Amino acid sequence: MPTIYLSPSIQPYNKYLTEGDEQYWMNRIADDMVPMLEQNGINVVRNTPNTSLGQAIRDLHLALHSNSGPSNLAGKLRGPDVYYYPYSASGKRAAELIADELRKIYPDPDLVSTVATTRLAEITKTSAPAVLVEIAYHDNAEDEAWIRNNITVIAEALTRAVCAYLEMNCAL
Repeated sequence: MPTIYLSPSIQPYNKYLTEGDEQYWMNRIADDMVPMLEQNGINVVRNTPNTSLGQAIRDLHLALHSNSGPSNLAGKLRGPDVYYYPYSASGKRAAELIADELRKIYPDPDLVSTVATTRLAEITKTSAPAVLVEIAYHDNAEDEAWIRNNITVIAEALTRAVCAYLEMNCAL
């Protein structure tokens, strides 16, 4: 049975424009994903505020976050960014599959991108191939509304991508 480490944000201080925060909304997506993944035979280990990033997960480390622009661009940036470690072919493949699924559901598919990075701990300090998904920008009114109004749709897209990565035919 494959195992993924699902790591939704633990950042309640990243407030959304209208209601809630990054921790709340990313955990809502994860809450929807867990039963979808488990019903398809995928074991899910979920983070807690005290969990180490170095968990011994073999198959995939998937971090869920929402983004905000720098102060000079606050509220102006949009779109999902899918980060991966540039020296991990498996991480890059997972990121590309996730980006492909997000392009199917995000209002402007051209704004969905994959980004190689060596700066994010959830990418560099894991034992499994890792992807950090910045679902959209919570400081942009359109993106924030899109996240809040599409929790299940986003969870389904991410689940389809995980299944594709694991080369499994999953039912949703």
